[in-house]
Amino acid sequence: MSRPKVIILRTAGTNCDQETAHAWELAGANVERVHVRELIAHPDRLQEASILTIPGGFSYGDDISAGKILAVQVIRYLSEAIASFIEAGKLVLGICNGFQVLVKAGLLPGGSAADESANGVALSQPITLTQNDSARFEDRWVCLHITQRASAFLPNDTILAMPIAHAEGKLVTAGDMVRHQLVEQGHIALTYCDLHGEPGGYPINPNGSELHIAGLTDATGRILGLMPHPERYMHGTQHPTWTRWQNGLPDGRIVFETAVATARDL
Repeated sequence: MSRPKVIILRTAGTNCDQETAHAWELAGANVERVHVRELIAHPDRLQEASILTIPGGFSYGDDISAGKILAVQVIRYLSEAIASFIEAGKLVLGICNGFQVLVKAGLLPGGSAADESANGVALSQPITLTQNDSARFEDRWVCLHITQRASAFLPNDTILAMPIAHAEGKLVTAGDMVRHQLVEQGHIALTYCDLHGEPGGYPINPNGSELHIAGLTDATGRILGLMPHPERYMHGTQHPTWTRWQNGLPDGRIVFETAVATARDL
C-alpha cells in the first residue's frame, strides 16, 4: 500500500513538528520536516508531496500576532506554489498556530492566498483568530462536534475529544454576512460542544469563538484548520481518563488516518 508524502512546514518557534510527524507516520505516511526558508528557496519541492501541514507552536514568537509573520511569508513567497498544490487537489492541514497561519494568509475560509499590499500584508481578511475571552492561555481537553460537511480529514457528524493549548484561539468575523457565509457555504468543520454534542459557554467553548467554531474547511474540504491538537491524542494513554474510558481508536488518529486514506486516492 502506498504511503503518501507529507511536508511539515516549520520555522523559528514551531514546537509541535516532531509530534505531528509521529502522528502522520503512525497513520501510514512518509514525512519530511522542511524549514520555510528551504521551501522558499525550492518551492517546487512542495509538488512532491500529497499533504502540506503547518503544525502548532509559536512561529516567530507570535510577536505581532499569532501566526502573522509566517502567514506573510506564505503570501509573499509561496502563494503560487501553494495555489498549484491546491489546484492539484492535494491536502493542507493547519493545527493551532498552523490554523492561525492559514486564516491570516487567506487560505481559509476561501482556499487561496489573500491579496497582498506592497509590503506583503494581506488586504482582505473576513475572519481572524484573536485573544481568548478568558485573557489567558487555555490548556484543557475539549469535545468537538464534526459537522455533516464532507471533508478529506474528518468523518461526518461525529463527536471527538482533543486537547487545546492556545492564547489566541477565539475566531471572530467581520460581521453577520461573514457568519452567514461560513454556515451556508459549509466552511465550519468543527464546533466546540459538550459530551452530548451541544454548544455551551466557557469552558465548553474555551475561547469565546463566534458560532463556537473550532475548525474551518475550504469549499473543497481538502484544506482544514483547527485549534485543537489531534497529534496529542494518538495513543489511548494520552487521554486524562484513559483508565476509565476508552472510545476505540484515539480520536486524533481519525484525523490523520482519514487524510492518508484520501491522499492515497489522489
